[in-house]
Amino acid sequence: MGGWSSEREISLKSGLNVIAALRRLGYMVSSIDINRNLPDQIRQANIDVAFIILHGKPGEDGSIQGFLELVGIPYTGSGIAASAIGIDKVISKQLFRAAGIPTPDWVAIRRKDDLPARLKEAVATLGFPMIVKPRCEGSSVGIEIIKDAQALETAAAAVREKFGDLLLEKFIPGMIATVGILGEQALPILELAPKHQEFYNFKAKYTKGETEFIIPARLEPAVTELVQKLALRCHEVVGCEGFSRVDLVVEDAKKPWFLEVNTIPGLTDISDLPAEAAHIGISYDELIRQILLSARKR
Repeated sequence: MGGWSSEREISLKSGLNVIAALRRLGYMVSSIDINRNLPDQIRQANIDVAFIILHGKPGEDGSIQGFLELVGIPYTGSGIAASAIGIDKVISKQLFRAAGIPTPDWVAIRRKDDLPARLKEAVATLGFPMIVKPRCEGSSVGIEIIKDAQALETAAAAVREKFGDLLLEKFIPGMIATVGILGEQALPILELAPKHQEFYNFKAKYTKGETEFIIPARLEPAVTELVQKLALRCHEVVGCEGFSRVDLVVEDAKKPWFLEVNTIPGLTDISDLPAEAAHIGISYDELIRQILLSARKR
């Protein structure tokens, strides 16, 4: 847990919850707040199994998974390739589209690209409003809704300066929703209704009381079935294992548009996945037990 990404504090909160649950379940737990000396940290901890709740890099990009494979330690969650794909919003969307999974149109911009030219292309392709987001970040870090050319120029330059490659995506109005995947099962759809924020941004996501959780989501049965089926397909297309969370927007309560797969979703006391599991009778401790038991050596 922990690490040095923009999601460090959320990872620590998730980690403390997981530690408490594992201890209640009777396991001996060593907590590791990862730093740049992670090889020494992991070797000195002398662990049998790694429960990875390290949001962002190096937890969700395949780095920690690669090291654990080198030293032969089983770990929870997705492997190297799925982790690297999951954190990359562009490759994820390319795979969704190839698999026939609906995802909003987008324009990817690399750090070395001619920014004004690419922004002009994006405006012609996507129109306003559009979403600007870093290519490889989570927890809604760096995401903004852009409504005009001046704001686009400012936001895109700032995101590229801070994060490198970025993604511009067509804005789809509708229900913000998320679907947890546990093993081979799609959990109930969670509808997210921010109370004060324009969209489900970092503040809405991690401030208690900022977002109303509606579960199950207010969708017709046929739409619910379709969303769960396609969410599981997203999980499979990316190559995820154990657990994940799939984020989407449902336009007009009928048409789902899939945005990304989170290979290590939050496990705080206000996180989405535990709420979805609880709705079908899976307690937090049981959720953690199931994730732990899915760990394997690669």
